[in-house]
Amino acid sequence: MPTNRSRSLLVLLLLCACGGGSSGDLPTVPPPSSALGPDERAAILVAAMTLDEKLQLIHGTGEILGARPLGAAGHVPGIPRMGFPSLHLVDGSVGVGNDVGESTALPSAMASAATWDLDLAYRYGVVIGKDMRAHGVNVHLGGNVNLAGREPRNGRAFETKGEDPILAGRINAAHLRGTQDQNVVACIKHLALNDQETGREMMNAVIDERAARETDLLAFEIGIKDADVQAVMAGYNLVEGAWCSENASLLGGVLKQDWGFRGFVVSDWFGTHSCAAAAMAGLDMEMPGSTQFGGMKAALEAGQVTQARLDDMVHRIVRAVIAVGLYDHPAVPGVVHTSANLAVAQAVAEQGTVLLKNSGDLPLPPGLGSIAVIGPHADIGVISGGGSADVTPIGGSALVERSDFVGFWFPVRWLPSSPLSAIRARAPGATVRFHDGSSATEAARLAATSDVAIVFATQWSTESLDRSTLGLTDLVHRAAPLDQEELIRAVSAANAHTIVVLEGPGAQSMPWLSSVGAVLAAWYPGQRGAEAIAGILFGDVNPSGKLPITFPASDSDLPRPTIAGGTTPFDVRYDEGSRTGYRWFDAQGIEPLFPFGFGLSYTTFSVTNAAVSLTGGSQLSVGVDLANTGSRAGAEVVQVYVSMPASLGEPPRRLVGWKKVQLAAGATERVTISVDGDSSAHPFGHWDVATRSWSIAPGDYDVHVGTSSRSTNLAGTVRF
Repeated sequence: MPTNRSRSLLVLLLLCACGGGSSGDLPTVPPPSSALGPDERAAILVAAMTLDEKLQLIHGTGEILGARPLGAAGHVPGIPRMGFPSLHLVDGSVGVGNDVGESTALPSAMASAATWDLDLAYRYGVVIGKDMRAHGVNVHLGGNVNLAGREPRNGRAFETKGEDPILAGRINAAHLRGTQDQNVVACIKHLALNDQETGREMMNAVIDERAARETDLLAFEIGIKDADVQAVMAGYNLVEGAWCSENASLLGGVLKQDWGFRGFVVSDWFGTHSCAAAAMAGLDMEMPGSTQFGGMKAALEAGQVTQARLDDMVHRIVRAVIAVGLYDHPAVPGVVHTSANLAVAQAVAEQGTVLLKNSGDLPLPPGLGSIAVIGPHADIGVISGGGSADVTPIGGSALVERSDFVGFWFPVRWLPSSPLSAIRARAPGATVRFHDGSSATEAARLAATSDVAIVFATQWSTESLDRSTLGLTDLVHRAAPLDQEELIRAVSAANAHTIVVLEGPGAQSMPWLSSVGAVLAAWYPGQRGAEAIAGILFGDVNPSGKLPITFPASDSDLPRPTIAGGTTPFDVRYDEGSRTGYRWFDAQGIEPLFPFGFGLSYTTFSVTNAAVSLTGGSQLSVGVDLANTGSRAGAEVVQVYVSMPASLGEPPRRLVGWKKVQLAAGATERVTISVDGDSSAHPFGHWDVATRSWSIAPGDYDVHVGTSSRSTNLAGTVRF
């Protein structure tokens, strides 16, 4: 009796003997045995394909807008005779985007990073994967891990996971694992250094190899290895003079050779510049059409692309589909799991909201007689980010406005979660009045006659358009822009108990900070955002979010105070090297407005009795006593930073580990944080350019423990 494996090999030999023929003349290929590994199964299917079938899988069909099957961003037809499914590629870093239909509009990825909670980040990814399967789509393009610290005004900052490569890499890996565990393909993007939207198709990132490996590329390495992600999207930009989509050093070298990536590389939409050069450099799939890869047959005949390389491209695509379980469990349209998914969305908003300032105004006391709620559309919803991350929420949008700042209009979407309604529900005995903020004078008049004023300040952000400044700007109402900074000043002058809730993409400067009583950074809080914010305002939820990105006092504190641009290829020189984000502020001795890792609580914590040890050569263990010294239960994130030997010329310190701990009032817990020096994060390593490898230099490594990058104590020193 032949085994499954021998039967599969027999089928393969018969198919190879059959030769070519039209697809209608070709025999059905039974699924290769599930007892075989993904590579073996993929090899059987690829060997049975005709040349035309192989060429079919390496590019999209080019449909745009309403013509796209299932409303996805891209489409690759399947091969029915092999049971190989059609691929439907969808955008949406905060959910399932494009025109697939209503899906869970999660808080921004930046908000997820602000939770510092890997388990919750995994559940975030699960929601996306489940929503994808409910819509019948199967390749998600949302894993943006470009570091926001390079350019915090980046229009896509809200899609990222902050500025630190280890935090961003691990949060992103959790998202990707959660998504792929639903038997769909996840994608990490945009490889690499695609850190601004201004001139993104023309910018050339200039950075030294060591700095790139220790920061931007490290975030990718962690995500790719820890999640075993099966797709990587190449960036639009150039790196060191070569387009990302045909950068052999980046794709063939770093990604596939050094990191051992076994999935496929897909271009960003219309981001492919050649056929043969791109294919031989390591690009495996062109999207959305076949402008370049449509010439693959001619390139093969001319010897510009080898048959082995084409087979490798196809093998990677087929293998990815098998590896995540999609081949055996095709996505079939079903029902979006509304209640469970919305619970995750609210949990992320609650844990990711960061309390930045509190002069005693929060939580709001019981018995308030009157509350003023002020801000654009705070009566109907919360704002979300734009571009390809835009998600049509469950239940439909509260409002969709138009913005035409880039020559065509983007939808500015307000999600159906009303701050006004949520506050009224939480304070039924109070008079809660609303003003949209269009007149600072009238809003101030309302605030003056209220016990407390809550200003919801919104900052829309989108793909294709960077913010010009870290200050509050109005990118929506072009004809009559709203001056929200003047609004905050006017309201706070009229009412000493003014609370500002920021709904925005990331870092924000606050020249009005000293005039207000409290500030919450709610990011883009998702479609249960108002309920989460109200819970925090009234103390039902104790805020525990921590900043995943430094908040500078002004643009002038950044490595590049203005954003470079151009209509022909131009250089963006990352001369700060590995000193990005908080590392830049530490190295330059600049005081940030709020430091990386910072976040207040309604209770207080102490971190004492630190002890460090090094075992097994590179296994660091840090133990501390964490005490909740206040009167309320709450969560604290204990953070571990390391200062490397001065001879290496590294930034003053780097984050290497953390643990989020929930404690009852008055409780103390011994917290142990383990840091694996041999992990994909290379926490104690530096990139050795000479050997092109990670190395841990001999010497003393100071270990710091605390609750933000600027609030730590020396816990001990270990010697490697």
